[in-house]
Amino acid sequence: MTPELSTQSLVTQCMKEINEKIRSLKHLNIIVAGKTGVGKSTLINYIFREHLAETGLGRPITEHLQLIEKKDFPLSIYDTRGLELGKQTQSEIKKEVHDRILYGIKSSDENQVIHCIWYCINTASDRIEDDEVAWIRELTEEDGGTVPVIIVLTKAFSKKRAASFRSFIMNMNLRVCAVVPVLAKDYEIDEDYVVKAYGADNLIQVMGQILPDTLIPTLHNVQLSAIREKVKYARGIVTATATSAFGEGFIPVPFADAAMLVPTQISMIAAITAAFGIKVDRAVLSTVITSALGTTGATVIGRAVSSGILKMIPGIGSVVGGSISGATAALITSALGETYIMVLEMMARGEMTEGDLSSQKVRSLISETFKSRLKGGK
Repeated sequence: MTPELSTQSLVTQCMKEINEKIRSLKHLNIIVAGKTGVGKSTLINYIFREHLAETGLGRPITEHLQLIEKKDFPLSIYDTRGLELGKQTQSEIKKEVHDRILYGIKSSDENQVIHCIWYCINTASDRIEDDEVAWIRELTEEDGGTVPVIIVLTKAFSKKRAASFRSFIMNMNLRVCAVVPVLAKDYEIDEDYVVKAYGADNLIQVMGQILPDTLIPTLHNVQLSAIREKVKYARGIVTATATSAFGEGFIPVPFADAAMLVPTQISMIAAITAAFGIKVDRAVLSTVITSALGTTGATVIGRAVSSGILKMIPGIGSVVGGSISGATAALITSALGETYIMVLEMMARGEMTEGDLSSQKVRSLISETFKSRLKGGK
């Protein structure tokens, strides 16, 4: 008979798995190019967490390339400087970028490869210079298109103007992956009207389409603003885990042996946590687990199933032979995953703090959300 797990034991296993997931993330490398004043730093700070573009974090690695990175953060940004200067300087920058791309390819190390280039153009300028067009063509054609290029239209204060400029560039038939308008910071037109920042979801969505699968967990871990995309990705994790739980429980699992499903659910919680990039401590996990599942603290472990959770599932009736089916295991797993996503999404949006989790109101919300999911609610 498999022993029951205490809440604290379950939390300890979750924390260990979360740390391992984060340590195993691949390193994402992006070149951010564009002329001075297009808003590259503002864009970087809008898209990514950890305020990467703050003064002091960047360091020159060549005469014209600055590396922006932070310890234990799986992202490196290579920022081109002085691109608007004379032909000689532009030629030097292009060579340094080409050399860095070539270095990554020759290394055969996924953590060293340049995975994407963002070429930034100021929407308000309403123009793309001939030398910029020439370099984009060089990057996407003459270099064999080894690195995908996204044109980011920065400072897109007017969506109508940005859409028109985007159409203009698209009609140039440049071999870029996408042209994405972005407003990286709220723009106050007057005291009665503010254009809210936008574009992060579209940019991250494009990134998700062009990056290799091994880098998608990293992308969502490091990105800050595209919360909708985080949630979509996290729900994919839940779906995959629930399918796995269904398979594990396809042959009815006795209550006493149901703990075999717990590692699957722990891995799900760890993957979701890594995707949101939120620092989750033992107190947060303990609150979510006990609020959703009761003080027994485990999802499908021994008597906790028969005494509590199964009673919440409509139409479950009596369970033959004291066992749970694959469908039941999948439903419980899905309910736990969706409830955890709800908590992290609210924290990411600033609608809930770690301190709020100690309140009875929030605990009740978690409990009711879990019960609703078990009953097929949204």
